[in-house]
Amino acid sequence: MKTSSGIKSILLFALFIFFENGSILIAQETCRVLKPEISGTYTGKCKKGMADGKGVSIGTDKYDGQFKEGLPWGKGTYTWANGDVYEGEWVKGLRSGEGDFTYKKDDKDTTITGLWEDDKYLGPKPKEPEVLTKTSIDRYNIYKQGDIKDRVLIEFIQNGTRNVGISNLLSSSDSGTETNLGYLVGYDNIIFPVTIKLSYTTFNKLGTQQIRAIFEFKIYERGDWRVEIHN
Repeated sequence: MKTSSGIKSILLFALFIFFENGSILIAQETCRVLKPEISGTYTGKCKKGMADGKGVSIGTDKYDGQFKEGLPWGKGTYTWANGDVYEGEWVKGLRSGEGDFTYKKDDKDTTITGLWEDDKYLGPKPKEPEVLTKTSIDRYNIYKQGDIKDRVLIEFIQNGTRNVGISNLLSSSDSGTETNLGYLVGYDNIIFPVTIKLSYTTFNKLGTQQIRAIFEFKIYERGDWRVEIHN
């Protein structure tokens, strides 16, 4: 037979569970989703009364993914009432970044993949830079610095510092005009995609003998690019 203290403990535990669940339900009810099409039933994480973090929101449409400040923001899957589906990246409740959009065309599923900005499709994602030829190259780094200029600047590096032992440098490019920026060389006013080939003489890391290095690469995406070549 249970003691009165045991019964009290059970009752207190039951009340705790009730109020704990109640607080969760209240939190869910007061967690706002600001995109009207999916504002209805929300289950997920909240912050300051707004959907924030991983969650699912169902209204006329449905969204399952990351939220921020009450809007789809991050990665998530959005399903429209007509069955269309977008799976990818979001910013401020709009498709922005990389994603796949699947819709019906002639009763068949059609998918477009690529980059989006402010809910508009920009086109397929450009290919990553490609190295075509590499001789006597220790390592390299090709990265985009921005979109202000259509330019490629090249830096030669050895033992962690600028390689001052470069000689007999020959370079060619599909397009653009030769340019120099301090110790950087390259091409400006480029039309992408572009293929650039370099060949030059340099000392090895120990400085004991000269070697002939060749580096040929192709960049597909417009922008201001930097290429670091390590010997």
